[in-house]
Amino acid sequence: MADARRHYLDLIRLDGVRMTPELAAAFGSVPRELFVPEGFRRRDGGWVAPGDPDFLPTVYRNDVLVTKLNGDRPVSSSSQPSLMAIMLRELDVRPGMRVLEIGAGTGYNAALMATLGATVTSVDVQEDVADRARSALVRSGIAGVRVVAGDGYLGDPGEQYDRVIVTVGVTGLSPHWFEQLTPDGLVVAPVEHAGHHPVLAARPGNSAAGPGNRVAGSGGPGNPEAGSGESATSTGPSTPVPGTAAVTARVVCSAGFMAAAGPLGVRHAGSHPPPALGARHTGHDPAGAAVPELVETAPARWKPSLDPAAYRDLWYAAGAWHRRATLANLSDFEQARLALLDESDTGGAMILPDGSVLAGGDEADRYAEIATSVIDRWWDLGRPPMRAWQVGLALGGDPSAPIWAPRTWQVVPG
Repeated sequence: MADARRHYLDLIRLDGVRMTPELAAAFGSVPRELFVPEGFRRRDGGWVAPGDPDFLPTVYRNDVLVTKLNGDRPVSSSSQPSLMAIMLRELDVRPGMRVLEIGAGTGYNAALMATLGATVTSVDVQEDVADRARSALVRSGIAGVRVVAGDGYLGDPGEQYDRVIVTVGVTGLSPHWFEQLTPDGLVVAPVEHAGHHPVLAARPGNSAAGPGNRVAGSGGPGNPEAGSGESATSTGPSTPVPGTAAVTARVVCSAGFMAAAGPLGVRHAGSHPPPALGARHTGHDPAGAAVPELVETAPARWKPSLDPAAYRDLWYAAGAWHRRATLANLSDFEQARLALLDESDTGGAMILPDGSVLAGGDEADRYAEIATSVIDRWWDLGRPPMRAWQVGLALGGDPSAPIWAPRTWQVVPG
């Protein structure tokens, strides 16, 4: 077991995570297998149960463990360990801190924070998930965690926390979290952007990038400088609601999370389109085609192609500059690709990692031009990485349960 956990730490580090000694000690000491006592779904769709020969080796891979499904749709899991490590490092958990966790999952993430010395309250809307997380924490002998079955949008009313961490994909941040946050507190959460849920680190407070302030060159939704002259629609009120402060955030890393339900998952005026399905040059996707057959309109410009990290950087920029950017799963590609859908959701353009552009539909020429301008703009800016972006958020979503949703973007030098 000691060898398995040493290898586990090596796998996390190989994913580019620089762990503090305290964080490495937490990952090396908390028994992950105790948090998946009923097993989990393997990547190939099979179920791995305790006692299976590959149970422990799979538990100690750097991979997500899906523990509950609704039909074929995952609804609860233990996140990828390297992603947990990045988020916990960003959260800067220290002994004596109080942490509010939205989304209990298996309880493993809360156990890591408790091992770092925090007192944790974990809230999950699914009662059975909360019960299993609570049992796993007892079984592991880890104290300092309270698991509550409740609405994560409301947080933990009447309490104050130094940190808030969100382990489910959201479309915006709950105002209740900021009400329950200490003045120097921090929220770390995966917030929807162009078909993914990149992680943001957010603090309240006035800023030039905050709601109601136009950020020069942001080119995001609501800004007439959107890519290739494309004018995107406004994502919310033009000024902060009286009595509230602007909220700003930094992009931490790319991520993919299961989407939240309720107010935390509501679409708003600035939401990107849902992921698209369709075909490319040949064949037809029987699941339904939001994108028709596509033809190449611009040749490859990079050899070799962008590596996955750089392609995600380009993807993030496209989402900041154009509201119609999203993820496309098309029949000719094994991996999801960046697409710009037209307003009818029946056509648009796709940008591939080699810089080539495919387009189709009634507005193929216009969207091909927009896609090319996005590539050019990203390249001319020096290929800014995802972490270079600062995001301004504004209140939007359901007026009866508003969320702080992304509104403006700017690249911050350095």
